[in-house]
Amino acid sequence: MWVEQSTSREVYFQRSANLSAGGIYLEHTIPLPRGTEVTLSFTLPDDAGPLEVLGEIVNIGATGNDLGMGIRFLDLPAAASERIDAFIQRSLQKND
Repeated sequence: MWVEQSTSREVYFQRSANLSAGGIYLEHTIPLPRGTEVTLSFTLPDDAGPLEVLGEIVNIGATGNDLGMGIRFLDLPAAASERIDAFIQRSLQKND
């Protein structure tokens, strides 16, 4: 899933590797410093429209030569949380 990540000065398009109700991990990217707040916009597969959420960089990781960063959602609206939970449940059912 592609994610638009923006700060007060920059906009990036990143690829997500992992999504949960609490946050998202963006892979194959040069991480921003921990504590940086970002706005994320993404559309869940099979969902009606984009979600826009505020997040904070909480961890920076590397797998081999790949860099990435974990982002914790901040003040996630209930409607957005419900849509993410529904997407996760659909994904789990497809894997059963």
